[in-house]
Amino acid sequence: MNKLLRTLWTIWRARRRPKLDVLEVGVLKLRVRPTDADILNHMNNGVYLSVMDFGRFDLMIRSGMWDTMRGRGWYPVGANVTISYRKSLPTWTRYELHTRLVGADEKALFVEQRFVVDGEIYARGVFRGVFLEKGAGVVTVARLGEAAGVDFSTLETPDWLVRWAADVALPSTRAESPNVWA
Repeated sequence: MNKLLRTLWTIWRARRRPKLDVLEVGVLKLRVRPTDADILNHMNNGVYLSVMDFGRFDLMIRSGMWDTMRGRGWYPVGANVTISYRKSLPTWTRYELHTRLVGADEKALFVEQRFVVDGEIYARGVFRGVFLEKGAGVVTVARLGEAAGVDFSTLETPDWLVRWAADVALPSTRAESPNVWA
């Protein structure tokens, strides 16, 4: 419930913040709350992923992409995510979450997100997300860009992201994927 209320708060605030181009860096100023902490009194590793949602909502809403996609019945879902931790974020620490689109493939957008304290990166995550159309499946990035008025092909997707996406991909939902350990 805590993250749901914070998500709704983030959405409400994003609608009142200055507009942002979808290719710009979105910045949220946040603080580690006691409910974010684990028994070691620093932000729990799973909380980072929930907080990353806030940054992506903020960027999509402020850029107008959210309303464009919702108007077409499209909605975002995560396909892959990876995160690297460098330094802990203790309870009550003020930090910024920086969110930026860094690449695209045919089906998905790559978003890099950084947890920053006093200009220093404490953790960095990369999220690969797709948009789905109710009853029709994945919306291609070309259609997405056309609807949003953005040429996502101008993003120079780092080679390692392309390899990473291929390496961690699971079979299609239409294919079998038995739970068998090798």
